[in-house]
Amino acid sequence: MKPKKISGVPAQQRGGFHDTESLKNFDSPEKAAEKFHLLKERFFALGEWKSYCGKGSADFRLYDSAGNPVQRIPKIGDFIRIDIPGPPDQAGKGFDWVEITKIVHRNDDHEESILITSRPCSNPQEKDNRYIAHFYSEKATSTFLISHSGSTLKTGIYGRNESPNFNAKLMDKIRNLMIAFGGILGFSKIQWKCIADGLLDFNSN
Repeated sequence: MKPKKISGVPAQQRGGFHDTESLKNFDSPEKAAEKFHLLKERFFALGEWKSYCGKGSADFRLYDSAGNPVQRIPKIGDFIRIDIPGPPDQAGKGFDWVEITKIVHRNDDHEESILITSRPCSNPQEKDNRYIAHFYSEKATSTFLISHSGSTLKTGIYGRNESPNFNAKLMDKIRNLMIAFGGILGFSKIQWKCIADGLLDFNSN
């Protein structure tokens, strides 16, 4: 199976990838548009994503470019701190970190969509530590997408160029290899599918 070609999503060159999507249809475009406003609020509230999946899922927190926690709409240059189930990352002080590198909002007569792309990075709270604080290398990307077209809402999470991060100390290298291997086998897609479905579950919370 080949990765989907989606505008704004980085091209797949090497390593693992995944395309994780969820759709929800409504009785009318007007109803879908109404729910899309709510979906945008949920999408930008990264700190609430865990509540859509339950206690066993990853926890996401937004940080500004200086590494300070914030509660607002994400911006390019912000960081996302991720607390995943499993062994902690030493370079990230127990967490995995990604930097938001792209935010695209498109709106035309046929579709409205919002896309956020992130890439593994070093711990922004440890300026002298240049190790990548993530189980994937800095070449990997995760792109989060929401869209509204007609009577349909869509959520998507697209991983590209996923390979283990060896820009790390020995214990983190071992940890990264184990988690990345599991992710490439599809275990991480279970987490992503939970978030994609949860964002569209308007009966929750």
